[in-house]
Amino acid sequence: MLDIAEVATRSGLTSSALRFYERRGLISSGERNGLRRTYEPDVLDRLALISCAKAAGFTLAQIERFLRATPSDTELRSRMAEKARQLDEEIARLTRMRDSLTHAVTCTHTPLVECPEFKARISDTDV
Repeated sequence: MLDIAEVATRSGLTSSALRFYERRGLISSGERNGLRRTYEPDVLDRLALISCAKAAGFTLAQIERFLRATPSDTELRSRMAEKARQLDEEIARLTRMRDSLTHAVTCTHTPLVECPEFKARISDTDV
């Protein structure tokens, strides 16, 4: 068993976030060690999944549903597929931005904004 302080340290979350997630039903604690909550070690995997889903843009309500999902939950799977498509679009946009900046580092046009390649790359990034 891990106490709440260790889970907080290892997960990078605050103790208050852990208590909040517990109130929302995203995680559950085991027996108490004195006044401290304790958790099974696999809670770290669940917290990593929650953090990943949050970083991907899912709301806590969506994450709650995701954690309870069954293979027959086609609506949720459809939302997840849509989120994956949105992430692919964002990755492509950020890649174009990175490529524009990489070009700018080595471009010899003066001023840089007159470089035809840089102009084309910038207009293609949809900032």
